[in-house]
Amino acid sequence: MRIGYFGGSFDPPHSGHLAVAHTAAAAFQLDTVLLVPTSHQPLKPEGPAAAYADRLAMVELLCAESEGRRCIASALEAPLPGNPPHYTVDTLEQLRSTLAAADQLFVIAGADAFLQLPAWRAPHRLLALAEWIVVSRPRRDGSGFDPARLRALMETLALAPAERERIHLLTALDDPTSATALRRQLAAAASSATPPAELAGLPESILTYIRAHHLYSQ
Repeated sequence: MRIGYFGGSFDPPHSGHLAVAHTAAAAFQLDTVLLVPTSHQPLKPEGPAAAYADRLAMVELLCAESEGRRCIASALEAPLPGNPPHYTVDTLEQLRSTLAAADQLFVIAGADAFLQLPAWRAPHRLLALAEWIVVSRPRRDGSGFDPARLRALMETLALAPAERERIHLLTALDDPTSATALRRQLAAAASSATPPAELAGLPESILTYIRAHHLYSQ
């Protein structure tokens, strides 16, 4: 089995997340992609806008839209007693322990997040536990990811050749949907019965859930 781990806030989950999962699965022959909402990210102290239970429920709705049900919502990073932060290296260790020796594990990460790898816990262990698919999605201003920044990161971490070979850049994406922009638009549209065109990146089931649970209204 070739298994993808795609973690993040998913605040809210949207078509861009699904596009990333599908494109990575197709490009790297992944059998399954686990979409893992994180309850407490150590590098985002401000925390998500929506509660963990709501984000997990919305990820489940997003995965129901997945082609061939290839995406699976996972509670691997559910809140822990005392709500300590989840470190990706611990999650990957836990996930790796449940897999067969022949199974291959791939982490799907946005380019901006991956460029913070020196700040992550045990970066070299992260590269040993899984191969990494670094995703560059187009931005609304038309800019994209500069591969030179990735090369500079490799130099900063003094990665061995074998580690470099475990990092793959994925650029074949054309969905610029932004969770930050969606939250802003949802707050502005809270009093409107008709969703604006900008909310097209939200599946109808997730938009219905958001409105039923009064999320992102402020």
